[in-house]
Order: sequence, then C-alpha cells, then structure tokens
Amino acid sequence: MTASRSLTPELLLLALLATLWGASYTFIKIGVATIPPITFIAARTLIAALILLAVLRLRGLSLPRDKATWRRFAIQATINSVMPFTLIAWAELTIDAGLAAILNSTTPIFTFLITIAITRHEPAGWRKFLGVLAGLAGICLIIGVEALNGLGRELLSQLAMLLATFSYAIAAIFGRNFKELDPMMPAAGSMLCGALILIPASLVVDQPWTLTPSVDSLLALLALAVFSTALAFCIFFRLVHTLGSVGTTAQAYLRVPIGVAIGAWFLGEQLSDTAWIGLVCVVLGVAAMTIPARKREAAVTS
Repeated sequence: MTASRSLTPELLLLALLATLWGASYTFIKIGVATIPPITFIAARTLIAALILLAVLRLRGLSLPRDKATWRRFAIQATINSVMPFTLIAWAELTIDAGLAAILNSTTPIFTFLITIAITRHEPAGWRKFLGVLAGLAGICLIIGVEALNGLGRELLSQLAMLLATFSYAIAAIFGRNFKELDPMMPAAGSMLCGALILIPASLVVDQPWTLTPSVDSLLALLALAVFSTALAFCIFFRLVHTLGSVGTTAQAYLRVPIGVAIGAWFLGEQLSDTAWIGLVCVVLGVAAMTIPARKREAAVTS
C-alpha cells in the first residue's frame, strides 16, 4: 500500500506530462496562424531557456563553461529543438494537429530502427518492436482512420513532420552523451543554444517587428513555452529519476490521444468511434515495451 501511494504522484505527473506535450500540437496550430514558424519557435526556445536557467539558479547550479560541452549543447539544440520544432510549426501551417500527432508519434519506431541498425546501445527485441507497432495502431484507431485520408495531400508538410520525428529519434540517442551532467543542464543549455541560432534567422527572414500577431497566437506561444516546454522538461527529468527512462516513455503514447482530445475540443476535430479499441492497443503497446525491461532490471538488482 505504501509503495502504491508513493507511486501515485509520479503517475499523476506522467499523465500531466502527456497532457502538456499532447497540447503542444494545438498550441502550435493556433500560434502559427499569425506568427511565422521561425519567429514562433525562436520565441518558444528563448522563453523556455530563461525559465530553465532560473530553475537551475534556484537549485544553486550553473551551466558548464567548457567549449566541448557547449558544442554538444549546440548539436543537441539543432537536432532536438531547432530543426524539429521549426519543421513541426511549418508543417502545421497546412496539416491538422491530429495528423501531425500521428506522424510525430513514429519517433519510437525511428529510435528502434536506428538502435538495431547503427548504435546497438541497448537491447531491442521483437517484443519491443511489436509493442511499438501496437501503440501506433492504437493511436491511429483513436484518431480515426479517416484522419489518414490527408496522407498524399500536402506531401511536403507530411515529409517535414517525418523528418522532425527522425530528428527527435537521433536526439534521444545523442542525449546519452550528457550522463555526467544534471539532467536539467542539457535542457537549459540546448534551449539557450536553440534561441541563439533561431533569433538571428527570425530577424533576417521574418522581420518580427513588422508582424501583428493575434492575442490567441501570443497566448498559445506563452502556453507552449512555459507549460509544454519549460515545465514539461522539469517534469520529464524528475520522472527519469523516479520512474526510469523506460517507464517515462509511456507518455509517448499517452500524449497522442490526449493531444487529439484537446484538438477536438478547441479546434473542432472529430474523434473516431474506435477510440476505445485504440486505447486497448495503446495500453498493450506500452506494457510490451516496459514490462520486459523492468523484469530485466529486477533480475540485475536482486
């Protein structure tokens, strides 16, 4: 009973993290309506970086100063924020948030394929692969097969979403290079580097002083930066320590149905009648990915 109670706050945080990241698709869709993608993402990374730096200061920590670490921060920023954030924002100019959620949910598959083909840094068995497929099948059922009718139209936007997803997969693997640092440091450092890369591009390409963003877009930007980026990172790194990296990956499947529900509520997108079947598939997929790993961990510690 005590263990169950101690786990409850972490599971609630896991659901909150899935909600924050699931809502990001709707925030982006609303934001890019009147703010160009580069400027929108430059502001997102800058606001998030300032918040994360403030959190580090409150914790009595400071970022490293050596060039090698900042070079890694810059690489992480490029593949985990600059490229994927901008590509997703640009893609959502023309595709629905629901379809964006489907395409973005393929990150575990790309990570799995990169792992078994190139890095081989962790076991990647058939059960995990089947779990990934089950989770994706559930996501498609939740959103509705009719949402896939958009495939083939706006091809460049859809390819941009897949490229962003592939970039996330590479970033997840590259992130292993920061094991010696407090997890908040690469988050803050990479966001700061991302802002430094994107702000000059925004000034040249979009000339933000000429823009007239709507109140809705500004509020969406603020919500995205504060809640779906800065706060989400804080929760994510806490869960990595309490639930482990494998347990925390459960939000990758949870955030999509949550994100679709938020999009349906605020953007009027319709949910499929097969949502309940999809939820079962998602639960089975998450179980297939997490339970074997936890059993292996238990065997090692016993």
